[in-house]
Parts: sequence; C-alpha cells; structure tokens
Amino acid sequence: MKPILSLFAITLIAACAQKPENIAAANIGTNEYRGYSCKQLSEAKLQHDQNLANLSADQKKAATGDAVGVFLLGLPLSSMSGGDKETAIAVTKGHLQSIEREQARKNCR
Repeated sequence: MKPILSLFAITLIAACAQKPENIAAANIGTNEYRGYSCKQLSEAKLQHDQNLANLSADQKKAATGDAVGVFLLGLPLSSMSGGDKETAIAVTKGHLQSIEREQARKNCR
C-alpha cells in the first residue's frame, strides 16, 4: 500500500506548476534576431521582459494554487485548469537569450 501512495504523491507533485525561476529556456535558434538593429533588439528585449514578468506572476499564482489544491483536495487545480504558463515562459526566456546573444554579437550597449 505504501508504494502505491508514494507513487500517487510523486505523480501529483510532478503535475504541479513549476516556479518560473525553475523553468529552462526553450531553444529559439541563432537566426531569429539576426537582421535586427541594436535599437530593435533593445525594443524586443523590453517587450519580452515585460511579457516574462506578467507570465511569471501568473505562474507563481498557479504554483501556489497547485500547492493549495494538492494539500486540500489532492489535485493540482491550476495546472488542470490551464493556469500553468510553463511553455510560454520557456519560449519567452528563449527569445530573451537569443536577443542577448545577438546584442553581444553586435556589441550593442
């Protein structure tokens, strides 16, 4: 009985929304921002930074909601209801990394 309960607990924890800082960046590629000027790169970075801040706030709410849901009901409610923003955060982080690499390549300030 204990192994079944342990497996169930591990499954529930794995289904919970991750904290934004624990989400790895998606690989966007090196050519996405190749034709951008330094000014355009700066503007794109600002836009993605703002998007990441909003997504991170939503993800933190989802992680907290999942923790409460698992504690009270045994279910990660936020993840089950589409509140998990993990994919969007990974993609946004990937864009930011790609922008930063291109800024470094072009010696942007």
